[in-house]
Amino acid sequence: MARMGIRRNERRIPAGLYGLGRPGAASPVFVTGNYRLSFDALRKALDSRDCYILVLETKGINVWCAAGGGLFCTEELIRKIGETKLGEAVSHRKLILPQLSATGVAAHDVKEKSGFRVQYGPVRAEDIPAFLKEGKATPEMRRVRFGMRDRLVVVPVELVRISLPLLIAAVILYPIGGLVLSMGVVSAVLGGVLLFPALLPWLPTPNFSTKGFFLGFGIAVPFVVYRLAQVSGIGQWQRIGWSLVFLSVLPALTAFFALQFTGSTVFTSVSGVRREIFRYFPRMAWMFGGGVVCLLFVFIVRWTGVLG
Repeated sequence: MARMGIRRNERRIPAGLYGLGRPGAASPVFVTGNYRLSFDALRKALDSRDCYILVLETKGINVWCAAGGGLFCTEELIRKIGETKLGEAVSHRKLILPQLSATGVAAHDVKEKSGFRVQYGPVRAEDIPAFLKEGKATPEMRRVRFGMRDRLVVVPVELVRISLPLLIAAVILYPIGGLVLSMGVVSAVLGGVLLFPALLPWLPTPNFSTKGFFLGFGIAVPFVVYRLAQVSGIGQWQRIGWSLVFLSVLPALTAFFALQFTGSTVFTSVSGVRREIFRYFPRMAWMFGGGVVCLLFVFIVRWTGVLG
């Protein structure tokens, strides 16, 4: 349910200090946010170990996003150290933070104001056992990976989010353009939501939007070929009109949903995403609008018999 985004706002635990196993004064202290999946990933990696977990209030947002948004921050960390009286629970003065929290935490301020020294652990919780064994994070532990599994793990959330609107759109489009138009729109949207994350490294161009356009044109080709090859019940101008509809609407839809994936990646930036939105979103709108005009042209030709 969490992976599908169902009751997303309830996926949080109370902030505070938790003991795992039978922690003592010398036990290590790990810090995380209060998003349930983040907490569970850390707890799983620390299975059978005696330690403390200091949970910050990040409003149910994961560590990386919370750090970038100012929730997993220096002030919140210092506040929780004081509220939980962590200094009385442990004899040492070291905290182990996830590497992806570094954008929100100023380690020198934490040491100055709380007396605790910050050490950044690995990117992934699954590397923590090796990190504890080595005593430090190796370059491989520091590496941010974004493989197929990482890209597809967020797909269920998007599928749940768009499933009902997509179904409604397909039903509405069926009497307008038949099964072919409904299938085309569904294919374009699913292409942006499902195929795009899977094929991301292999799609040409550096931008998400242009990658989406490229994928959308590929999705549109079979529908264009079908319409151009259709002989009975449709005139030449209608075939051309339908082809332009698919070549305009489908790439625009795929590119739009591909652009949404910028929030799920590890290599985009706020400025870069903003720049891409202002540059390519108007083109998506123009293409989609042009496709609607072509669709109106098809119906005018069909109803009036003009141009055959």
